Amino acid sequence: MTSHLTPDAPADLPRTLGALRASGHEMLTVKDELRDNLLAKLRAGEDPFPGVVGIEDTVRPQLERALLAGHDLVLLGERGQGKTRLLRTLVGLLDEWTPVIEGSELHEHPYEPVTVWARRQVSQHGDATPVGWLHRSERYGEKLATPDTSVGDLIGDVDPVKVAEGRTLGDPETVHYGLVPRTNRGIFAINELPDLAERIQVSLLNVLEERDIQVRGYALRLPLDLMLVASANPEDYTNRGRIITPLKDRFGAEIRTHYPLRLADEIDLVRQEADLRALVPLHLLEIVARFTRAVRESPAVDSRSGVSARFAVAAAESLAASALRRSAITGEASAVARVGDLPAVVPTLRGKVEFEVSEEGREDDVLQHLMKRAVAETFRGRLGGVDLSALITRFDEGSTIEVGDLVTSEEVLRRLGPLEGLGRIVTALEGDEGASAESPGVVASCVETALEGLYLTRRISKDEVPGGGRSVYGGA
Repeated sequence: MTSHLTPDAPADLPRTLGALRASGHEMLTVKDELRDNLLAKLRAGEDPFPGVVGIEDTVRPQLERALLAGHDLVLLGERGQGKTRLLRTLVGLLDEWTPVIEGSELHEHPYEPVTVWARRQVSQHGDATPVGWLHRSERYGEKLATPDTSVGDLIGDVDPVKVAEGRTLGDPETVHYGLVPRTNRGIFAINELPDLAERIQVSLLNVLEERDIQVRGYALRLPLDLMLVASANPEDYTNRGRIITPLKDRFGAEIRTHYPLRLADEIDLVRQEADLRALVPLHLLEIVARFTRAVRESPAVDSRSGVSARFAVAAAESLAASALRRSAITGEASAVARVGDLPAVVPTLRGKVEFEVSEEGREDDVLQHLMKRAVAETFRGRLGGVDLSALITRFDEGSTIEVGDLVTSEEVLRRLGPLEGLGRIVTALEGDEGASAESPGVVASCVETALEGLYLTRRISKDEVPGGGRSVYGGA
């Protein structure tokens, strides 16, 4: 049954072997398809790996060379670097539709049947052999390597039902094929390959080199046409497990992935991946991105485990949720996140970070300190050249502004009152986006960030209101 996510094959495609030959169709291997379609995208200036941010000058050229060389490959990198996302984009380089013998378990091409069943179909029906069409979305298989994965899961096993029907154990038609053969004429990905038991990794050796499989002591000569790709974490080579040397040798390419190298890429990644149910202004996304990078670089954090991109995504989504909660409780017209939402959000991210043993008991303090540093860096980067004297003078004259996670944007702006240069603050923090959408929520968010930055650079004071959740900014 065709999945509702899979489009229907065009009606004008050939439906028999004879019609397929008459159409002039030529069979290509999976790796030839990938090579030809990648070259076409490169010539057209298109991105072959859409949705993967920050790899343009590093990972992408290496991956392109591996595909053009026809190599099976391993992506090696810490958690949350987009390895699985990158592997899944490869299916977009396959032909949209490819012909298969109708009913074939292994997606066999009508020109080259490989199983006994398929050869019998072609022998019996000749040019009338029914042809079906497989969409490229159905040509990608994936397995998360777990210690309980068996050879039967990946390669196949003898089907006792077929034996009970009278077939002998030596009959190749008694085999129930595993995930790898069932991805014939496609791409098969193994996530966290080192977690696969070494004796199970051995079963992949023939698949990568000789392209045949062995089941229960007898060999099935199946010239599988597929590309095998895998992901692994660097520490897995020595800690949880390892990729056995013969298997590493059979992969044609090992490509190191990385977290976004540029701050702009980190921000783009959060904007792309986060499901934000309220407005999170651009400067707050920058704070989240800087915070994430600071956590990765902190000596208090175990660098071997990495800090996933999901950390930044969860932070942005939690900020949006805090704004949504405020609007629901206070009746605020629009839900816009503010810097005051950050302190409550940070502790919820603790489970996504592996700290050094020496930091036990200080985890929340470390994260809060790094968040304040991210706010200060964003303040200096965006407002360092902006004249904030009018705002500082307001506090020197005795004014105060109370903020908190349940203080509305309108209340923040009411307490601020008219302020010369307010538009410059919003534009500096939000750029063109802020200039074109100066809602009270966005303006209040910018004001609060400016206040927090002035406090962190010791130009104004900040006092916590007893009971928690509220603070008062005042003169230094």
